[in-house]
Amino acid sequence: MDSTGTQESWKFPKEFWLANLMELCERAAYYGFFIVLTLYLTDIVGFDDKATGVVAGVFFALLYFFPPFVGAIGDKIGFKNGLIVAFSLLAIGYFFLGVFHSKALVIIFLFIVLIGGSFIKPLITGTVAKTSSEVNKARGFSLFYWVVNIGAFSGKTVVPSIRQGIGLEYVNFFSAGMSLIALILAITIFKPLDVNRTSKTIKDVFNALVSIFSTPRLIILTIIVAGFWVIQHQLYATMPKYVIRLLGEEAKPEWLANVNPLVVVLFVVLITQIFKKYKAVTAMFIGMVIMPLSGLAMAFSQSLESITGSEVSILGMFTLHPLTVMMIIGIGIQGLAECFISPRFLEYFAIQAPHGQEGVYMGFSHLHSFFSALAGFIMSGFLLDRYCPDPKTLPEGLTELQRAAYYSDAHLIWYYFVAIAAVAAVALLIFNIVTKRIDANKALSSKI
Repeated sequence: MDSTGTQESWKFPKEFWLANLMELCERAAYYGFFIVLTLYLTDIVGFDDKATGVVAGVFFALLYFFPPFVGAIGDKIGFKNGLIVAFSLLAIGYFFLGVFHSKALVIIFLFIVLIGGSFIKPLITGTVAKTSSEVNKARGFSLFYWVVNIGAFSGKTVVPSIRQGIGLEYVNFFSAGMSLIALILAITIFKPLDVNRTSKTIKDVFNALVSIFSTPRLIILTIIVAGFWVIQHQLYATMPKYVIRLLGEEAKPEWLANVNPLVVVLFVVLITQIFKKYKAVTAMFIGMVIMPLSGLAMAFSQSLESITGSEVSILGMFTLHPLTVMMIIGIGIQGLAECFISPRFLEYFAIQAPHGQEGVYMGFSHLHSFFSALAGFIMSGFLLDRYCPDPKTLPEGLTELQRAAYYSDAHLIWYYFVAIAAVAAVALLIFNIVTKRIDANKALSSKI
């Protein structure tokens, strides 16, 4: 069902809202699990930092690459059945990750979660694309992104009490429960979106992938935006271990990560509306310019501590550690940058999709996270091992001062990501200039 209105409005078909409700449940499960995955792989399963980076990086990269291919299966079995399969696999995978902790079994159940999650992405984002009219696409995707971040915020809010209360491995049961709720909605309420639609084959998906890679603007922009997501992924790849290793087990990195979805929820719709008259690439460039400031803020924590000591007074009401203060600022800047980048990138991809291929194209809109997850998580493992090592790997019998020396350069991790963000911003500026000139030349040629 396509929304066919010619005027902007906030009215969308019921399928749009129900899909977003299931997305909220799935995102709460996913981000609750996602924020502690590297901790789980290291502290519970027993992988070292480098191996954790590789395992987590491959997992998340494939989670963003598989959706269009798995989506072809979803096309054949139907939208409703696809969601039922997806949420069943997610509930099973999360549950058994809480039960079994051997490396081999964890890899197996991560793969089950991977397949379940791969069904979700093309089905949900494809629904948003198909139920949003051309004039409402920006609003539709801003609302979708708003819901995604509500789910992310709620999941990460619950997780610290589970991790610190009954154990890190029990977070998986929370995610299994949220997936079960979404499964019940899919079984009992959801109706097929389009029973007459043409099924996509694996060959169709490969053809779409070839088409995307044959569209220079699309693939170049995807790689540039991956620079943003490399830094964004550090909320999950690096930040949890970084905060806990520097501040202690009582720290709550999950709550710090929540600053990102909070900022997005508060500002994404507003920013999209204010900048809706700007071209998508122009709006994204504003976000890319903002992004390096995030890494700089995070890297500044130790300098701030040398100025203020171990406590920073917040309006005289309470105190925070300088690292916590700068993490909040840095993560908030990331959220602000995301408001400019992500909805408009999804909009850009949706506009490029040929009619009837919205689902498969929107699945590939996450290619940026395929590239950035591989690079970001693997980099994180090596950077943590070099600058912020696992305490269990340190020599025994160290004094507090000797232990602190191993972490004196931990803040240098963030300068690597400042450099990546800066290069991505410059690349997007060049991309914008070049594509404008090409369009101007084409327009001039058409008039001759």
